[in-house]
Amino acid sequence: MENWIGVGIWIVIGAFIGLSMKLVVRLPEETSGHSTLLAILGAFAAMIGGMLGVGIFHFHEPLALSAGGMGGAVALSVLLTWIYRWGVKGMI
Repeated sequence: MENWIGVGIWIVIGAFIGLSMKLVVRLPEETSGHSTLLAILGAFAAMIGGMLGVGIFHFHEPLALSAGGMGGAVALSVLLTWIYRWGVKGMI
């Protein structure tokens, strides 16, 4: 049960990071569904990053609420949402 709570926390953290990336990288014009896309991308990146963090740093006892899992979720979520915002900014 503890692992499912950790995975849920990863999803919420990723969605929050995705939405807060709108404040970090500002765009002159945005479409209406952009916030939803950022939240989904952030949550997806946090899931992948959390799994990688647990797999790399806590291989013998894999817990989603570990420091490696949370760090991986935050790191990959920030990286992918920033790359997305930066790429969209370059296209406008």
